[in-house]
Amino acid sequence: MKQQLLKSLTIFLLCIGFTNVVLAQTGTAKVSGILQDVLGKPMDYASVSLLAAKDSAIVQGTLSTETGTYHFVNIKPGNYLIKVTNVGYTNVVSSPFSVIDTSKIITVPVLVMKTSSHNLNTVVITATKPLIEHLADKTVVNVAGSVLATGNTAMDVLERAPGVTVDKDDNISLKGKQGVTVMINDKLTYLSAAQLAILLRSTDAGTIQSIELITNPSAKYDAAGNSGIINIKMKKNKMVGTNGTVSVTGGLGTYVKSSEEFSINHKDGNLNVFGNFSRGDIPQGRILNINRVVVDTGGKSTYFKQSSFMPSMNHYNNYSFGADYDISPKNTIGFAVNGYFNTYDQGNTNNTRIASTPNGAPDSTQQTLSQVNNSYKNYTIDLNDIYKIDTLGQELAFDVDYSKFTNNSNANYNTVFSNPKDTSLYLRQLTPSTIDIRVGKIDYTKNLTKSLKLEAGAKYSDVKTDNNLEASTQDVNGVYNNDAALSNRFVYDEKLAAGYINFTKTYKNTSVEIGLRGENTQSTGDLITTNVINKRDYFNLFPSAFLHHTINDKNELNFSYSRRIDRPDYSDLNPFVYYLDQYTYSEGNPFLKPQYTNNFELDYTYNKSYNLSLSYSRTTDVMQQLILTNDTSKASFQETLNLKSEDAYNASVSIPVTVTKWWSIQFDATAFYLKFKSDTLAGSTLNRGKVAYVAKANQTFSFAGFKAELFANYRSSLTDGIYDVAARYNVDAGISRSFYNKKFNVKFSVSDIFNTERNNLDINYANDNLQIRQKQESRIARLSLTYNFGNSAIKAREHKTALDEEGSRAGGH
Repeated sequence: MKQQLLKSLTIFLLCIGFTNVVLAQTGTAKVSGILQDVLGKPMDYASVSLLAAKDSAIVQGTLSTETGTYHFVNIKPGNYLIKVTNVGYTNVVSSPFSVIDTSKIITVPVLVMKTSSHNLNTVVITATKPLIEHLADKTVVNVAGSVLATGNTAMDVLERAPGVTVDKDDNISLKGKQGVTVMINDKLTYLSAAQLAILLRSTDAGTIQSIELITNPSAKYDAAGNSGIINIKMKKNKMVGTNGTVSVTGGLGTYVKSSEEFSINHKDGNLNVFGNFSRGDIPQGRILNINRVVVDTGGKSTYFKQSSFMPSMNHYNNYSFGADYDISPKNTIGFAVNGYFNTYDQGNTNNTRIASTPNGAPDSTQQTLSQVNNSYKNYTIDLNDIYKIDTLGQELAFDVDYSKFTNNSNANYNTVFSNPKDTSLYLRQLTPSTIDIRVGKIDYTKNLTKSLKLEAGAKYSDVKTDNNLEASTQDVNGVYNNDAALSNRFVYDEKLAAGYINFTKTYKNTSVEIGLRGENTQSTGDLITTNVINKRDYFNLFPSAFLHHTINDKNELNFSYSRRIDRPDYSDLNPFVYYLDQYTYSEGNPFLKPQYTNNFELDYTYNKSYNLSLSYSRTTDVMQQLILTNDTSKASFQETLNLKSEDAYNASVSIPVTVTKWWSIQFDATAFYLKFKSDTLAGSTLNRGKVAYVAKANQTFSFAGFKAELFANYRSSLTDGIYDVAARYNVDAGISRSFYNKKFNVKFSVSDIFNTERNNLDINYANDNLQIRQKQESRIARLSLTYNFGNSAIKAREHKTALDEEGSRAGGH
């Protein structure tokens, strides 16, 4: 562990040393100071001007920060004044001061601003952000305020994001490629794909502020995620005073659904306290039909026709609370606690016909009745500290997290055959599991010059999972006994040490960013049941480069490159075989290797709104979850294997259209071609690909105080490894109306109005011949009532601040 910590800190310390050398060679004066009101509180986002003392000519201008600080750089020798103006306050002018030695930092005495006798009344300001924003380094989907977010889950909202698709197993793809890393509030979840799906299906979309799509992340981000990062930003209220929201939603589809949310925030001076709780009861229906043909080594075919009805009930309870406190204008500390306690129960009535001819009478039938009861508990504690070393942009941020997941599953499978030659199976499985996550990171930012910025940091994470499968089978006397052959315990420990360095150079119309990230991974997989231990230790470098060029006020170009990695889920490395019945099982692969991707992307943006993107990526050792066939036992089994490579070509376009003042359309389309290759997959050679596309249109209507949305989504058929995935499409609609000065809001929406959403796929590869037809409950009507209480007003000067803050974030990675 000491060696890993030293590795992760090496780059960081080198960056600090390099910074000191550069600073020692810098020869221009810097002027800085602090603004306060009469109570000693910071005056944020006031207009600050550096004036020549002889004639009051403006030399430079800036805005004060949230902590009341301001600074000017590259100041020539001379005599100067500082003038400060702000709406509702009397103008303030400093005493004259001189700049003689250009190597020094001049600190202006604190300036105090007094309220003007002509102070403006407090006003309520409502700003509407566009649904889709294209920034230099990411695409932002502004979820808050969308009618169609009402009563939905985070997974539902993700499916509406441009370029995002979700398959039948809740695997998320971005621009056609799987391997997406999902972050929540800039933090990794460290969950397997299945656990992440459960979390997103249990997160109320009403708690989401925005979704960031980062297709080519810079070196400061974790290198995981070959197709990029999806960062879900949760709501956090920053208005002064005490305020909050209460929301109640009812839904009707095949079953009745309900959800509730309560959030509260209190901000007074340097202290901001916040909390949120949401819960829901979401039953859902699901029909699954599988037809497969198995040809044994003698050439004889056996036909399986399986139909399943799988109702489920999801009870979720999510909570979060925390506080931020400004110790001083330079130092802000904070903590946050969030977690959940959920249950997910699923029943399954499965009937299988087994025959020797496609349409003849069955030779045997199999019925499996199952009930799986799951419970999930989690809490996460985050401690953070941001220290502004000076007023010139030098900043040091610390972040420490601890998270614990406790999951339990109690499953009963009762399988009965009509053919007396086949032995019935009564199986019980208890699968308790825990996940402990410890993460610490440090980030450093420094403006070396007015046009050169340095970012550096280090991170260390330790993830340990303990999974126990306790299986028992029923004997002839009806007594359940422990079955050692079906039981196992798997403990997986992964330690990752990382460090990064980033330089951003800004020219007149061009900015260039280059970065390098190093990650060292040590992992140990211990199958305690059989004493099989698999250890790994590997180090990788992940370079990145970005070029942004502003052609003119309306035309911009971006080019980016990054190298990425996807590590296997710990569950995929567990070599044990997990049986459901004699014809269905899954098994892990202890020899599964990480996959590596090189991403290239070129973007063109017109008028900050219209966007065209072209990209290419090549992934080696592609990990794919496959459904294969055992010719001897005639069983279908699931296993994750490495394919040789995947080449992905992508073109996407985003077009906002304002038809009238009350009608606008956001159109997004993505076309992609995925080419998969493998020399030895199930005894055959894989070399296949297909052009596919996704088109989404979101129409917004505003009339007579109402806001309505109509969303249409179409994904064509596509090829994904050995799978041929059928086309999928749906239409959603919603309408909302606010009352009582926008404090009370009513929203009504219907998802999948025409009930067309299906998840169908075929496999025809080597000895695999399989068809899957799946229909989940998707047409759901929802009614939501929301009440906003407390202070909903901000001063006019703070509205200006919000706009400036959004603009300042547009240029960084």
